Amino acid sequence: MTIKEFARLCGCNPQTLRYYDHVNLLKPVKVDEWSGYRFYEEEQAITFVKIKNLQRAGFTLEEIKELLEQDNRAIFRAFDEKITEAQERLQEIRTIQMSYQTEMNDIKKRLETMRDKVRKSMEAYDPTEEFDIDSESYSNIIEGVNGFFEGMISRSDDSDFEYSEYSEGDGTEEPEYVKVLDNPEYEIVYEKHHWSYVKEFFSEFSTLQDDREYVMVFKLLPEKSDNSAFANTVLGMLLQCNPKNPDHKRSLSCNVTDSSDGFNHFWLLRRK
Repeated sequence: MTIKEFARLCGCNPQTLRYYDHVNLLKPVKVDEWSGYRFYEEEQAITFVKIKNLQRAGFTLEEIKELLEQDNRAIFRAFDEKITEAQERLQEIRTIQMSYQTEMNDIKKRLETMRDKVRKSMEAYDPTEEFDIDSESYSNIIEGVNGFFEGMISRSDDSDFEYSEYSEGDGTEEPEYVKVLDNPEYEIVYEKHHWSYVKEFFSEFSTLQDDREYVMVFKLLPEKSDNSAFANTVLGMLLQCNPKNPDHKRSLSCNVTDSSDGFNHFWLLRRK
């Protein structure tokens, strides 16, 4: 039988048979060396039916090749195993479905706790000397940070401006940010050393590019004790300097640790 006749018998497209030949599932009994035409025997239609049904059941090509060499009892056992796998996967999906809302509520509660913690630390912090911010401006910054968290809590999608803060000694392990100065995936785009207050140089680094990931690294003297409020104030100020744009996304993290040489240091790094 020619490939067209055999395809008609099997109720398939000749291209399917060419594919089966290519992957060594169903080879023609003969290929004319001059014309390249493929020829099949009628009994190969049984093999075609096996292949088609095993494919529909989700068996891989390698699994099908092995099953074609076995009898129908082995194939039915393989179907039973496939059914068991499918039932187990279905049960797993149902379990995930049942826990989905619970986990969504849990993460929202965690965000609410984080929001309240950040707001409390910022309200207790006086940024006047460090950042030269008046009380009204600082209130607006706090509200901006609070609104950022509210947006994350109320929406299921990612924010268009992501940020996080990390302070040494808070129990959080963030090796990527702690060692970011030695990370070859980042480049230093700005640095400042031996300064007294952030207000002296904030305007020099506050403009950020869209669609880029940044990390700020501060090493501070002990008197700048509230690292969390310090970090969130800087992040809040940058939120105001870089307003949200629905078409762009920025990622910003702040790593604050204690200085060991008696001076304040700052680096702004960007992922390459």
